[in-house]
Amino acid sequence: MEEKGMSKIDEVAALVEKGKAKQIGAAVQAALDEGCDPVEILNKGMIDAMGVVGEKFKNNEIFVPEMLVAAKAMKVGVEVLKPHLSSGSTGALGKVIIATVAGDLHDIGKNLVAMMIESAGFEVIDLGVDVPIDKIIAAVNENPDVKIVALSALLTTTMPSLRDTVAALNAAPFRSNIKIMVGGAPITQAFADEIGADGYSEDAASAATLAKSLVK
Repeated sequence: MEEKGMSKIDEVAALVEKGKAKQIGAAVQAALDEGCDPVEILNKGMIDAMGVVGEKFKNNEIFVPEMLVAAKAMKVGVEVLKPHLSSGSTGALGKVIIATVAGDLHDIGKNLVAMMIESAGFEVIDLGVDVPIDKIIAAVNENPDVKIVALSALLTTTMPSLRDTVAALNAAPFRSNIKIMVGGAPITQAFADEIGADGYSEDAASAATLAKSLVK
């Protein structure tokens, strides 16, 4: 029985990796029908599979489109799983607020990071693009249990906006309760250090790894 259960979870993982959104629902249901533990399906069948996808992306074995379809397949699978999971499991690692800073309208990179962070086991609150400082501060105040604020700037011209946003968060009374991570094409580790962020990641796959390391 044990063997069989594993194979169903392996099937789910393979479908996530290949981004087969149309088939994933049935595979998740089949694993549940066979008595597989929903949390195990989530962790081994989906989160681990997205980890593999992230690694492949980092090594240039696959590219953004493949990563997007895998994340989409996982989303579909999670919808089938949700009723069987205790409310905490899907966002078990905590809440992350993500935003592209004021003046910057880029959302593809941010959306990828949001998907990868969500697939790593966080609950993501996406504030969108061109987000003013006060809106980010308000979101943290509304979600006092938030663990990470992830900020994206994709233009050299919006780097000052990122600097100002991080400065405002650093001055906020809740600063000791949160970690700030930053990213985007022009951003470097040196710039992240200079503006007082806790972490920097160069791509979406590393962002998920970074987020996990920041909440340890």
